[in-house]
Amino acid sequence: MARLDELVLVTGMTGAGRGTAAKTLEKLGYYVVDNLPAALLPDVVRTARDLDGFVGLAVVVDARSGPFFGELFEAVESVRDSGVTPLVLYLEAADEVLVRRQEAARRPHPLSREGRLMDGFARERELLRSWRGRANVVIDTTNLNTHQLASRVRAAFHDPESGGLRASVVSFGFKYGLPIDADMVADMRFLPNPFWVDDLRPLSGLDDPVREYVRSQPRAEEFLERYEELVAFLTDGFLKEDKHFLTIAIGCTGGRHRSVAMAEAFADRLRRHNVPTLVVHRDLGRE
Repeated sequence: MARLDELVLVTGMTGAGRGTAAKTLEKLGYYVVDNLPAALLPDVVRTARDLDGFVGLAVVVDARSGPFFGELFEAVESVRDSGVTPLVLYLEAADEVLVRRQEAARRPHPLSREGRLMDGFARERELLRSWRGRANVVIDTTNLNTHQLASRVRAAFHDPESGGLRASVVSFGFKYGLPIDADMVADMRFLPNPFWVDDLRPLSGLDDPVREYVRSQPRAEEFLERYEELVAFLTDGFLKEDKHFLTIAIGCTGGRHRSVAMAEAFADRLRRHNVPTLVVHRDLGRE
């Protein structure tokens, strides 16, 4: 293994979609190992060097391994010493969503005591805190279904040989909170709101009349140009720090008009620079 993204560590909160992410990576050609005790990671990496026909190795490591999880830092350092730098994919979601998913699955949390799910999630967040900070790719699955999560994973890992930047542009409404997986956040509330135009109110930023209204506003195009320059300015630094996947959040009040139109416009600019870009409209349809 020589390339950066031949080894992907999949971790994150119980119920946040680790299984879906692992299946998606498998479909992309990765050899996937689930629930691996951390101490065995260097041995699996050495074995994987001799495997043919795979894009790379993806290993799911999480709280299910209990006391073995504490050995992950040492195991990763051993892997780094062997010349392999792993990418960390971290999956998370809001507590209330995790609880609902876990209750629907009728499974106890691996760290819960006396059956209290929230206690288990609190312990898990504390256990994973340092890995959240080390992650190369963070995906918040709070408002994503399995198909949308798979699309986000494919956007991050579909072309491991490109070596360049890949992006996800997320529109959102500030009234629903900031996306917790955003690397950069832009606020479109400086633009006039189409909500106050009777003919545009029932439409969204995906409709041409709203797009034209938003893009025609003073400074809309200037914002796109300047933000494009900012991303270009930061790209070399991101890549040097082994950050190949960038999540750019573009928000407005409700996440229906301005943010949607500007997210689509900015994604088009990134694609013109050959940056593979996925667009996600997080809050469209919530009003």
